[in-house]
This record gives sequence, structure tokens and C-alpha cells, in this order.
Amino acid sequence: MFTREDLKILQRMPFGMKIQKSVAKIIEWYTRHDGKVYISFSGGKDSTVLLHLVRSQFPDVPAVFVNTGLEYPEIVDHVKTFDNVIILRPKKNFRQVIADHGVPVVSKDVAGVICAYRRGKEWAAERLSEDANDFRKGLYKKWQFLKEAPFKISNICCYHMKEAPLHKFARETGLKPYVGTLAAESRVRTQGWLKAGCNSFTTGKRARSAPLSFWLEDEILQYIRHHNLPIAKVYGEVVDGKKGLETTGVERTGCMFCLFGCHLEKEPNRIQKMAVTHPKQYEYCLRDFEDGGLGLRQVMEYVGIPYEKRAEP
Repeated sequence: MFTREDLKILQRMPFGMKIQKSVAKIIEWYTRHDGKVYISFSGGKDSTVLLHLVRSQFPDVPAVFVNTGLEYPEIVDHVKTFDNVIILRPKKNFRQVIADHGVPVVSKDVAGVICAYRRGKEWAAERLSEDANDFRKGLYKKWQFLKEAPFKISNICCYHMKEAPLHKFARETGLKPYVGTLAAESRVRTQGWLKAGCNSFTTGKRARSAPLSFWLEDEILQYIRHHNLPIAKVYGEVVDGKKGLETTGVERTGCMFCLFGCHLEKEPNRIQKMAVTHPKQYEYCLRDFEDGGLGLRQVMEYVGIPYEKRAEP
């Protein structure tokens, strides 16, 4: 176990020292597993930096990309530019996951509580109750209205679309993953770092190396610029912004139709941007489920997420 102060100390390190420490963690992981490792490669900017850093030490390490059908087309094109990439596919597509389990909305945490509440779990009902008054329980008060939402809600889509194919690959090959997650991205990832640090040598699904986990977002872009790394075109260019480096396109990629965190975004949010940059995917996203679409218009209206295409300036 680590402390928040441990993480802060690492996050405050000079960037050059961070790179050296990340390389040391990469070598440690590779050595511990006798080279039986792989890079979990999403095609995003973080995992592109991870790929470059790992292969700067061990050029033959394979990358594994899960083509879920939810990626931006530019991400898939970017992945295809690299050698030694193994492409996996999930058993279910996103429409099937929505139909069977529900829509990913608000956050993994909240969606998981709503899903558990609807399955009759007492602990979930307690967190969503009017009497919930401690800090953690209080986090769910504003989402009580989702208990009666006219659509299924679940946090399990990531498992079916990404995690399950990767777990199956790891079981069949015995290879252990490098992942490009950053602790600063979310409370959940911070908690994960506090439990395991950069290299988790546990057995089973939790064994992984996250050698970039103490980096900050600006440093990912700094590394990309310094090494002139190609990134997916959907990001645009890396430029100097008011608060540091930023991209001229989307900030993060992930799954195009995922609504986790969308309610927190300033307009134009990711869905509104999609209306301009990827109109076919936007139409599919909003089209009613019964008509072959994802039916997310109803979900966004219920939660209060703006989705209308904004007028061009």
C-alpha cells in the first residue's frame, strides 16, 4: 500500500527523472516475467507514449489492440501504422451490451450503484437513500432520480468490450500487460495506484505494469512533442495553450459513444463535437434503438446532457 503523499512526491518529480523511473519500472516488469509481456495499446496518446517507451527498451514486445467498434476511425487508422500489433475483438457488440446490461452513464461508480439497486442490493439502496449523510453515501444523492430511469444502466460495458478479450488473451498466452493509465485521470485510478503502485505483481487479472501512472497529462503531450511522435489525427496538433500544452482536436478518445463523464464537459461536449466531425456516428448514436441505433438521445435528455449540434461560429 502507498499513500497520497507518495504519489504527490512522484508527480512533482522533474520530467526527466520521471522518464528514467518509468524506464526502470518497464525493465523491472520485463525482467520479472522473462520477457513474457505485452503492451495494452488503445491507440490513444497515452498508450502511444507507452508503446514508444517500452519499445525503446525492448523493440520486440507485442502490442494488443481491442477493436471494439467504438473507437474513432482515426484511432483504428493510427493503430494500423504500427508493426507487431495483435488485434482482438469482443464477443458482443455495443448494442448487445446495452440491450443485455444497460447504458454507461455518469460514471462507473454511479452506474454500478444504480445497477445494483435495481437488482435489489441493500447496500446500493442505502447509498441512494434520502438518509445517506456521510461523504461517500452523499455522493449518490443527486443521482437518485436514475433509480426510475426508463432504460437500463450499467457499468459493465468496459468489461465486455475491452477487459474480457484482454483477460482471455492473457490466460491463453501467459503474457503480462503494460498499461498506459495515469493515476491523475480519476479517483478510481488514484485508488488503484495507492493499492499497487506502478507494478502490481499479484496473480490473475490484477497483475499489470502501469509505468506512466505518476505522469501528468501535460507531460504526455510534452513527450509527444519532444519525440515528434505521430498520434491519431482526431487529436489534431499539440500546441501551447493557456494552461500548458493541449491538443487542437479532441482531448481524449476512448469509446466514442460512452457517456461516462459527459455531463461534466463544457459545451461543445464530446457528443456535440461528434456531430461536426463524425456525422454518421452521431446519427447512429442518437437514432432510436428500435430503428437500429443506440438510442442515446433518450438517455442524454433524461440525464440533462446537451447533444444538439451547435451552430458554427
